Amino acid sequence: MDLDRLRAYLLTLPHVVETVQFGGLVFWVGDKAIGGKMFAMMRLEHNESRTRVISFAAGPERYAELVEIDGIFPAPYVARIFWVAVERWNVFRTAEWEQELCAAHELTFNKLTPRVRGILALPPAQQRKLIAERTKLLASRTAAKTR
Repeated sequence: MDLDRLRAYLLTLPHVVETVQFGGLVFWVGDKAIGGKMFAMMRLEHNESRTRVISFAAGPERYAELVEIDGIFPAPYVARIFWVAVERWNVFRTAEWEQELCAAHELTFNKLTPRVRGILALPPAQQRKLIAERTKLLASRTAAKTR
């Protein structure tokens, strides 16, 4: 498994949105403008001081099991919400990667508010309209704060 193949898989999951932030690719269930939540983050560059290639939500039950696997450790800054970090791509086989990340997606989807789930249930055109309106509103609030 590698970044490109895993990225392609993540983008096939329902309601996934990708952003570039925090020095990597962040994958969200639902757009963050409407209250979506991130469930995975991949580093775009690898250096010796930062050995993780991906971090993802594991949940309290799976977290304890995953951190016992060689190459998986508590994710910096988000371990308190049961995220793990993986230091190399060969920790799992392809099917295992897909299973773990699908579980992270489902876990995160289940934490979305009823309002956000309602928006995600709308037809795509309505979703895009709501997201565009919300993005515009958030941008105007940010601009007002910087004045």
